Parts: sequence; C-alpha cells; structure tokens
Amino acid sequence: MAEAAPRVTIYHNPACGTSRKTLAAIRAAGIEPQVIEYLKTPPDRSTLVDLLRKMNARPRDILREKGTPYAELGLDSPHWSDDQLIDFMLKHPILINRPIVVTDRGARLCRPLERLFEILPEARDAQTND
Repeated sequence: MAEAAPRVTIYHNPACGTSRKTLAAIRAAGIEPQVIEYLKTPPDRSTLVDLLRKMNARPRDILREKGTPYAELGLDSPHWSDDQLIDFMLKHPILINRPIVVTDRGARLCRPLERLFEILPEARDAQTND
C-alpha cells in the first residue's frame, strides 16, 4: 500500500521570492500543501506560540526586520519579553519572517530554502531529480 503524502502547511507570502521557491519545492515533491497567506490570515496567539514551540524557537528567532516597522517600534532593544514580541507580531504580521513550513516531522523557518529538507526530505529528492 502506498504511503500517504505528508501533510504540509506553509505560512506564505507570495511577494517573497524565498517563500515562492519553497512552495514550488513542496509542489515539485508531489505534495499540495495547505497555503496560509499569513498577511491576509494572520495566526492567532495560540497558533503562533505553537509554531514557535514546534520550531524550538523564540519570537526573536523569527522576527523580520527588513521592510517592517521593526526599527520604528524599537524592537532591536533587548528589553522586550517574548510575550511582548508576540504581541507586536500579532498586531503587525509583517514582522513574522517567512516562509514557515509545518510537517509531521516538525516546523522550520525555511530561510534558506534548504531548511525545508530537514522536515520534508521528499522535496530534496525532487530537486535532485530535476
């Protein structure tokens, strides 16, 4: 009996080249992921906290600086707590770096794209077969 394709979710920004490449790599592996355009449908607090837990990451690890209100909000200051940084991300989803991919094997901020292969080796195999 054939193995079921892994369930994959990508928190995606179609304006981001890395996000588009990651989505293409998932699809090249024959997997149609659940695509969440997180700027249109931002995660709620519990989802964001769960993503961080699955990535074994802290909010600062996925905080996007370029093209965001990062500097004007003073987020480079180390005094912000994890909860406060999450509050900023919920208010300004553009602060969440992307793409974040979730599979049964874990979750990763896929920057660079090769981070995807840690949780979706099928995508690496599809890349080498092209």
